[in-house]
Amino acid sequence: MKRMILATIVLFSIASAKAQQNLGSDYTTALGVKVYPGAISVKHFINKNAVEGLGYISSDGFRLTGLYEVHNPLGNVAGLRWYVGGGAHLGIWSDAWKNKYPTREDGLAIGVDGILGVDYKIKGAPLNLSFDWQPSFNIIGYNYFEGGWGGLGVRYTF
Repeated sequence: MKRMILATIVLFSIASAKAQQNLGSDYTTALGVKVYPGAISVKHFINKNAVEGLGYISSDGFRLTGLYEVHNPLGNVAGLRWYVGGGAHLGIWSDAWKNKYPTREDGLAIGVDGILGVDYKIKGAPLNLSFDWQPSFNIIGYNYFEGGWGGLGVRYTF
């Protein structure tokens, strides 16, 4: 967890040094953290749609997730959008995780992900907030459905 916090601070520092501050209600790229499970998040818009990359690190191993999100305005609030999309993930289980589940000796996890959420760019501040649900199904490695992922994202926009 300490490594994740340190990595986030370093990434924010680099982004702050290089970024142009976007103080409007829209943004092109955002970098930050997503809570549950803890992840580093990078979101980049291509027209009105976005791609998001997530890097999760825990005592169970690590997982990289790539998502394609279709964003649409939500009501008449500037900077507020809802989004839906999908993608895939690749992960490696740690030895600690494999010891908890000894019937699965392989450490690879590959699967598909969905996402549904809301995204808000705070006008006048380089800050983006999101809240989403990210169900996934692992199809290679330990097969399972995970319906509890998602949560709050806080990102610096540039």
